[in-house]
Amino acid sequence: MRAVPGGCRALFAFAIAVLLSCTPAAPTRAQDIEPRAFSNAPVGVNFLVGGYAYTSGGLSFDPAVPVTQAELTTTSALIGYARVINVFGMTGKVDAYIPYTRLTGDALFQGQPVSRDVRGLGDPRFRFSVNFIGSPALTLQEFQNWEQDWIVGAALQVSAPLGQYDNERVVNLGTNRWSFRPQLGVSKSFGDLTLEFTGTVSFFTDNSDFFNGRTRSQEPIYAAEGHAIYSIGRGMWISADATWFTGGRTSIDGDENDDSQRNWRFGGTFSFPLSLNYSVKLFASRGVAARTRNDYDLVGFALQYRWGGGL
Repeated sequence: MRAVPGGCRALFAFAIAVLLSCTPAAPTRAQDIEPRAFSNAPVGVNFLVGGYAYTSGGLSFDPAVPVTQAELTTTSALIGYARVINVFGMTGKVDAYIPYTRLTGDALFQGQPVSRDVRGLGDPRFRFSVNFIGSPALTLQEFQNWEQDWIVGAALQVSAPLGQYDNERVVNLGTNRWSFRPQLGVSKSFGDLTLEFTGTVSFFTDNSDFFNGRTRSQEPIYAAEGHAIYSIGRGMWISADATWFTGGRTSIDGDENDDSQRNWRFGGTFSFPLSLNYSVKLFASRGVAARTRNDYDLVGFALQYRWGGGL
């Protein structure tokens, strides 16, 4: 990452990178694709983000539940907040967001056609991250002359079971369980090109009220994602994104299902500024190889407003 003369121009070009720290690609948990998740930014800057995401396609079900041929669509409004903080001299971020979603679709239940149309809040997510190599905590003035080389960071994301949930339904907006997602990320800059790699593992508590009072357990899901990010100039950047995830076999009342995941998704992201304080991000992704039915399509956008930290 190159230094840019002038404090406003420097932040204008670089602070957009934090946008994806608090806006997921979709409400899809292990399948999220997040370029620039471990980027640097001046301490004290705040971000308020509103967005929209649309998904359409297949969804995986537990074999113990007689639901087949499901085709579902979701439309989600997202709102999030993030702040860049100083963590013992290193750059850290705290963020939180919550989606409001409408889910519609059709499936076969015990061989009979059924429909689902529900709307409400999904599970909120909270995240803390810190870049412990190559990303010192900087003021706005110090940030003007900073250049990225290697960045190594870690994060923990927590999802709380507060979303809309009905134990008489198989498909819900909330999950009725906690999830914990530690992450480790590495980023290397080569001038205008930045390459990133992130490894994650998602752990889940049991849902003890799954589909008429049964207990649903799930093994951890392991995921890896890679990004090639190119800085176009004037605060604009574009990214080619990919993620692979595996694991996640479920059990119903102790009986294991044959639903382990080994799936690939590819996508792209484009971010551009509207002014010093506002920027827009467009994103899309597609499931291209799926052992289980996670071959949905996704498109969306997010609008970000930033303030503080000397802006």
